[in-house]
Amino acid sequence: MEGNTAWLLTSAALVLLMTPGLAFFYGGMVRTKSVLNMLMMCFGAIGLIGVLWVIYGFSMAFGPDKGSIVGDPFEYIGLSGLMGGEALSGTAFVAFQGMFAVITVALIAGAIADRVRFGAWLLFAGLWATIVYFPVAHWVWAEGGWIYDLGVEDFAGGTAVHINAGAAALGLALVLGKRAGWPKEPMKPHNLPLVMLGAGLLWFGWFGFNAGSALAADNIAGTAFINTFTATCAGMLGWLLLERVRDGKPTSLGAASGVVAGLVAITPACAFVDTWGALAIGVIAGVVCALAVSIKYRLGLDDSLDVVAVHLIGGLIGTLMIGFVGTSGVNDGGADGLFYGGGLTQLGKQAVGAFSVMIYSLVVATILGLIVKAVFRGGRISAEAEAVGIDEAEHAEAAYEFSGLRSGSSSITNAANALAGKVPASAKGRLTP
Repeated sequence: MEGNTAWLLTSAALVLLMTPGLAFFYGGMVRTKSVLNMLMMCFGAIGLIGVLWVIYGFSMAFGPDKGSIVGDPFEYIGLSGLMGGEALSGTAFVAFQGMFAVITVALIAGAIADRVRFGAWLLFAGLWATIVYFPVAHWVWAEGGWIYDLGVEDFAGGTAVHINAGAAALGLALVLGKRAGWPKEPMKPHNLPLVMLGAGLLWFGWFGFNAGSALAADNIAGTAFINTFTATCAGMLGWLLLERVRDGKPTSLGAASGVVAGLVAITPACAFVDTWGALAIGVIAGVVCALAVSIKYRLGLDDSLDVVAVHLIGGLIGTLMIGFVGTSGVNDGGADGLFYGGGLTQLGKQAVGAFSVMIYSLVVATILGLIVKAVFRGGRISAEAEAVGIDEAEHAEAAYEFSGLRSGSSSITNAANALAGKVPASAKGRLTP
């Protein structure tokens, strides 16, 4: 018991680390003038959803079932009756699931980079978590939830986290509209090393996300762990292979994106597939998610950081693939998919769960986006503020301070000359050994 509790608490800490990792991943992908706002949107999600979770979110998700739709929000209000109880049924489980709620909301932020007012984002985040995430978590993971009772398999969040967040990102991006200048103006990542660092932190934390969902330090956790590693490696290689064939060059952004695509897709399936299934899920996700990124330009959808392409599409791939490659051979609690003699039954269940969550989240997020637009007079920063940069407009800060360089243009010239091998006479004495 003590070992399981220690593993669950460690996993909770790993999942919390994923949200700062996501902030770096997203922050490196935006332009210089937007990086602080992206970090703030992710950190804002931690603060807001953390408070809502302990007040009523956990009770809505895992309280006594009410009509197969939601848990009783008053049963554990303020975590009453849980403090000091059995660890796995009490505070350790509360902590672990709370980190899931936080990162699910933070994922949405990447679709609306550069243009949404910070207050509007927090209002949307709180409403969406309350009306969508908390009930959907109950549907998927709580006894009595209708998706749980249907027999849909989602070990760590393909439906409740990734399809849910990806569909919300789609709805909110459609409501808010395109960034000024998109797609004609190049909006390239400003810091690819930051993107790679963020992807690495996400990969690290994801072992807590997936293996921790076993709620025990056992063989199921080990299976989830190694499948998470396997599929992620395959996802990265799949994305890079597509880039090499299509564009002629594999990129660091592609490697980082392939890592996340593989992680997303294996999340629901990590404890229900064998090695071959994990490899198939990873490589398919890497290739298909990379193709999906290019489609947004054809559709005119300004999903700034490809949340729809990676999380919605990746979540659908992983959830539906269970119906093909799931096997009870690695987990006697799981069902056999089509390729393991189980027929189409499980695939049908997976499809019902996946598309029900997608449609619900998309519709509600769109409605909430319209409400937030009305409350915040459009929900967006002004055109002038967007041109200057959302960091200055919303936070009165800049990620990179260049004022010292602006006032010392001669130092810039001297540095450039030194790099070119031309040392000014005034500096020879200081630069020569």
